[in-house]
Amino acid sequence: MACTTILIGKAASFDGSTIIARNEDSPGGQFEPKKMHVVMPDEQPRTYTATASHVVIELPEEPMRYMSVPDALPGHGIWAAAGINAANVAMTATETITSNERVLGADPLVEYRPARGTEGEEGYEPEHVGGIGEEDMVTLVLPYIRSAREGVERLGALLERFGTYEMNGIAFSDADEIWWLETVGGHHWIAKRVPDDAYVTMPNQLGIDSFDLADAEGPRREHMASADLRAWMAAHHLDLTLRPGNVGFAAGAEAASGVADTFNPRDAFGSHSDSDHVYNTPRAWYMQRCLNPHDRWDGPGAAHTPESDTIPWCRVPERKLTIEDVKYVLSAHYQGTPYDPYGKLGTEATRGLYRPIGINRNGQLAVLQIRPDRPESCRGVQWMAFGSNVFNALVPFYTNVDEAPAYLENTTERVTSESFYWANRLIAALADARFRENSAHIERYQEKVGALGHRMLNETDAAVAELEAEAAPCLLKDANERMAATLKTETEKLLGCVLHTTSLAMKNAFAMSDN
Repeated sequence: MACTTILIGKAASFDGSTIIARNEDSPGGQFEPKKMHVVMPDEQPRTYTATASHVVIELPEEPMRYMSVPDALPGHGIWAAAGINAANVAMTATETITSNERVLGADPLVEYRPARGTEGEEGYEPEHVGGIGEEDMVTLVLPYIRSAREGVERLGALLERFGTYEMNGIAFSDADEIWWLETVGGHHWIAKRVPDDAYVTMPNQLGIDSFDLADAEGPRREHMASADLRAWMAAHHLDLTLRPGNVGFAAGAEAASGVADTFNPRDAFGSHSDSDHVYNTPRAWYMQRCLNPHDRWDGPGAAHTPESDTIPWCRVPERKLTIEDVKYVLSAHYQGTPYDPYGKLGTEATRGLYRPIGINRNGQLAVLQIRPDRPESCRGVQWMAFGSNVFNALVPFYTNVDEAPAYLENTTERVTSESFYWANRLIAALADARFRENSAHIERYQEKVGALGHRMLNETDAAVAELEAEAAPCLLKDANERMAATLKTETEKLLGCVLHTTSLAMKNAFAMSDN
């Protein structure tokens, strides 16, 4: 499943928050309706069975409440996607990433195989359960962790025990730290702490480009990994680091194993395919082009092009980054470049050359913000958008509540403007057909709804500060409901605007008056 992720450390964000965000995109050729849902402790399963892989996992008692963004239609798993739990720890899962033949040959993915034949008869083979994957990870981890670091440790242990059938990247955050975990083959994994003063851009590619294995094996200040990573890499010759002379110049575990203490995981574990230059690297290029605009991104002297394999995993931005910056880059369609499918620059060929970030298959965008300067009762905010990000707005909701507003939770198979998800789908389908005529309507809607969201947070935060902590959840629930009601009003206005504008351009229009 295709997605795009951005992570922002607390010293790089506008208000000292940690921010993790991800577009969840539906697979090619289909849409997967999404909803916002609070999972209460009595709703959380104690024995979990995966729909895709059939793996069965016993879960701890006493889970915490958590926000989630599951698939709206039943039948093929939960896919909880993103949320913040009662301890104000956030998780987004997953960013589908890439690997290579050497890794997958050394540690094969743990894939489900159905039973063959008839039980009791000759040649019968029972089913072979698979590992865990995107469908499962939020449900298996988020209700049980009290820090981002604990999230890495719990998910890492599950991967080592049960394995996985796909390559994924997963983000965890709390008020102080952000950690990014990448799976490596069927059972191995690495994780790196995002620098406080930096942001991370992740298209569908293994991203970490520098890893300190000695730290992961020792104090684990900034790096963690599966326990046998060095030995496994050495056994299968996965380290591609060039060294001066022979390996004897190193010391300790590095000399004994032949695996460098500091190496590039993107080289060792990632993909190096031509399709990356169409599907993945252009997205990282554009996001960093927006957030570090004074670097050289274009022309013959560019440090990085859309097809560069060395675009950094993380970097320090030119200024502090906002929620609006997150929305802009995760809605991007290469504005201002020859690659914009809605633009006038370039040619027909260039305007369809690279896969945009904001596409028709965006299903939901969850921006998870943990605010250290706010009381525990209102520290977590989950900003939500549904549908194609080019045409939607991002709206904040407090997560310390027992239910989500109906406008965001009532997604069903039925297409209706009473659902925020389906309303956004309708707006995008109408506005895309006449992009230039509708763009002003979209921009005004996005700005107005965003401003109302910030206003709601400011007013509610101030009110919470004057209350006892026990009273805060009711106040937050009321604020969420008011925000949802206002959002519904503004979204219906926009739907009317784009319907009118696009209708005027219908092919059976006739200019002569009928009056």
